[in-house]
Amino acid sequence: MSMDKKIKKIVVVGGGSAGWITAGVLAADHCNNSKDSVEIVLIESPNVDTIGVGEGTWPSMRNTLRKIGISELEFIVKCNASFKQGSKFIGWRNGQDDDFYYHPFMVPDGFTQTDLHAGWQAKASKASYADTVNVQSHICQVGLAPKQPATPNYAGVCNYGYHLDAGKFASLLQQHCTTKLQVKHVVDHVEKVIPVTGNGANQGDIAAISCKMSGEISGDLFIDCTGSASLLLGKHYNIPFIDKKDILFNDSALAVQLPYPNSNSPIASATLSTAQPAGWIWDIGLSSRRGVGHTYSSTHMDDDKAEQLLRDYIKASHGEEVSNKVEPRKLTFRPGHREKFWHKNCVAVGMSSGFLEPLEASALALIEWSAKMISEQLPVNRSHMTLTSERYNDKFLYRWARVIEFLKLHYVLSERNDSPYWLDNKLASTIPPRLQQLLQLWQHQPPSHYDFVQNDEVFSSASYQYVLYGMNFETAARKSSNNLSRFDLTDKFFADNQLKLQKCLAGLPTNRQLVNYLAEQLK
Repeated sequence: MSMDKKIKKIVVVGGGSAGWITAGVLAADHCNNSKDSVEIVLIESPNVDTIGVGEGTWPSMRNTLRKIGISELEFIVKCNASFKQGSKFIGWRNGQDDDFYYHPFMVPDGFTQTDLHAGWQAKASKASYADTVNVQSHICQVGLAPKQPATPNYAGVCNYGYHLDAGKFASLLQQHCTTKLQVKHVVDHVEKVIPVTGNGANQGDIAAISCKMSGEISGDLFIDCTGSASLLLGKHYNIPFIDKKDILFNDSALAVQLPYPNSNSPIASATLSTAQPAGWIWDIGLSSRRGVGHTYSSTHMDDDKAEQLLRDYIKASHGEEVSNKVEPRKLTFRPGHREKFWHKNCVAVGMSSGFLEPLEASALALIEWSAKMISEQLPVNRSHMTLTSERYNDKFLYRWARVIEFLKLHYVLSERNDSPYWLDNKLASTIPPRLQQLLQLWQHQPPSHYDFVQNDEVFSSASYQYVLYGMNFETAARKSSNNLSRFDLTDKFFADNQLKLQKCLAGLPTNRQLVNYLAEQLK
């Protein structure tokens, strides 16, 4: 391919959530039957299984699904999905019976208009920070949905994402992309990568993918969605992997699927994350089942002990018989990411670019951001691609660094000293320097937009406040004439929250009621 030849064909290598989200977003933007339309081919191995433990998304998934053209009703029913409104952290601060807090998806009303933290600190610090500034933690605690049955697709009273079955999600995306968005689906084994030869400026680019039955499939841009195998970026190009286990210790997981006792069992409105001696247990409520797993550090705990702790957790909700019968699936991963994500005419999306532990459900969000930027910044030709790839790499190195810092924040704030794992997590040598500086700064002032200056930050300063003050972090009170510190404003927002909460408690169905209602509509 010459450097001025237009980008006309994109080959996505690998399916799953990463491959099909990327193909869907690209196809929705660029497959339009015009002279500028782009051909999109997705190559998928016939025998690669999805992990299938149940996944959580961020609210951004609503925009992604809307862009691709999938109705929310169809998605909810076909993917056994439910509504997620945030995360509940249990036992992370000190492990006592009353130790829990929420990181809700909603930004508090008045967050940019006044210093809500100062108002909470002065007048309501004995109450939960999230409960004081927001209605969503209350709604999650009683298992309510984020909207009413008559609320339109993708709209809500409260901000929300989803819990979903990853395997069924990939199947729905595949069906939609191939029947509605003109994506060509090739089910075949990838045998080798064929590079561009010669002395041209694009020497070393990928010319084609050689498949067992389909032969050579050529393209102008190749997207590596081959998971941890990273066949293109990792194996073919040997882009180095930057290990982050010195910061995020978890590298193993045991996962199970649990049935509900009956079809009307409550569905949790948040992802439950329960701290353990060397990791934490996730509990994700889908409409049809729960996905439960224990992620832990193999340096701090062996598999047998990790499995016993998982069985103990299951026993508490399902009894000893179910706990003894489940067969956990062992998963291992390397926390970290590639040194760069776009090299020559190849860009990696999903686990082929890296993976961190599942805390805060950042994996699908990173896939969405990747697909969105590739599509919106799709190069016109090969020379344009060089500039685009540099910007892309800069953007995603920043994003991965922010995710790592935010995940680490949950650990460094803990008061737990019951195991080496929690003690090691608080060692200065394991905390990124930028996070150390911010923690020093936040002793004197709460997180604000001045700490996170990108237009599309990974986590907002509101998210940092939820975690900091949920974990009992102390920011010194300040006496100031600044208008942002006016307590008449904070009092008004807190009072308005209470009025809004009463309306939500009276008018919203439970998560289970809404999911069951939607299932009936598609019959």
